[in-house]
Amino acid sequence: MPGGLLRNPVLAGTYTRILTESETRRGREAQIEAARDAFYRGFVAEEMAAWLETVELPDSEGRRHRAVLNGDDLADYRAGYEAPVWGAFGDWQIAKCGPWTQGPVLLQTLALLDDPELRGLDPHGADFVHRVTEAMKLAFADREIYLADPRFTDVPLDHLMSDDYTAARRAEIGAEASHDLRPGTVPGHEAQRTAMLAALDRLSRTDGAVYEPTMSHLARKPGDTVHLDVIDADGNMVSATPSGGWLQSSPTIPGLGFCLNSRAQMFWLQDGLPGTLAPGKRPRTTLSPSLALHPDGRRMAFGTPGGDQQDQWQAVFFLYSAAFGMGLQQALDAPLFHTTHFPASFYPRSRSPGQVMVEESYGEAVIADLRARGHDVQTSPPMTIGRLTAAMRTSDGILHAAASPRLMQAYAIGR
Repeated sequence: MPGGLLRNPVLAGTYTRILTESETRRGREAQIEAARDAFYRGFVAEEMAAWLETVELPDSEGRRHRAVLNGDDLADYRAGYEAPVWGAFGDWQIAKCGPWTQGPVLLQTLALLDDPELRGLDPHGADFVHRVTEAMKLAFADREIYLADPRFTDVPLDHLMSDDYTAARRAEIGAEASHDLRPGTVPGHEAQRTAMLAALDRLSRTDGAVYEPTMSHLARKPGDTVHLDVIDADGNMVSATPSGGWLQSSPTIPGLGFCLNSRAQMFWLQDGLPGTLAPGKRPRTTLSPSLALHPDGRRMAFGTPGGDQQDQWQAVFFLYSAAFGMGLQQALDAPLFHTTHFPASFYPRSRSPGQVMVEESYGEAVIADLRARGHDVQTSPPMTIGRLTAAMRTSDGILHAAASPRLMQAYAIGR
């Protein structure tokens, strides 16, 4: 019942048993490993595998299917550590997750925009919105062709991040809005580029895209993904974007009390593509937290929910801060925009060529200017785009935090 108290004693029992089993070990690290074993190789995995072995679940069109996940998949999983991918904007160094996420898109976008001329623009003017939008179109087009789990696919990240490639791609940004999907060509990857473009060409090009639930004004259902930025008293920083996909439509395991993660919807079911479903493979996720370092001692963590929009909103926020000197809260309060020009990561992966969504707070003159440049401008009420948060530590040890007031979903707390 809406407004009623939700009780989930089965889930409480699952958590309690995990804790009980982990407490048989001595020491924090050993207890964490015991908890992981209970989940992936113990009673949780056994219950999950037994349920998945027989259950048939409906897809979005009501057709029932058996699961592709089994106990071996769970038992073989080990969490690990990976080196970040680094990019730069001016004196800033930005760290992102690897190419099995869309994280490198932010680095490519910022590299395309790392130009003294950009810093001379009005950050709330049409020139700025146009240039950033066109840069994001190019970076996200490359995402579609090249980014995937590097354990299964040769991802040409060094080439995509190189100065020569960036300069060549920057020259493709014109005075008019592009309505074409224009990925770059990487030597040795021509066949992959052709195959992916053919797969994408078979998809819908109308605005029938399915958006992540955190895109509240676009999505069928509200809420899901969250983001957090934390700095402790010693200066340790965490930026994380946890998400189970679309939990509202995910099946709950009766004996455990929680539902399955649905991030596998990012996979392709067509053979021979970088993102084709395979055992042990990670889907190219939209989840994309950020860390940034400056030589003057500033350290910043930032991010947002929002699916394909995550690295778009982060790019605008970071430019407001790094290129135009806005404070954290000022940058989060400033107008936002994003484009739905490229294919969505969520099935049916629709795209709306040339479309850009802007908050009405940009004003009628800016919106008219963008339309005159060929952008298909859709407007959203003021303070409705973006869910960003950010935290910063300066060289003197002072901590700063900010949260977007949009939809009253985010909070900044210090103690």
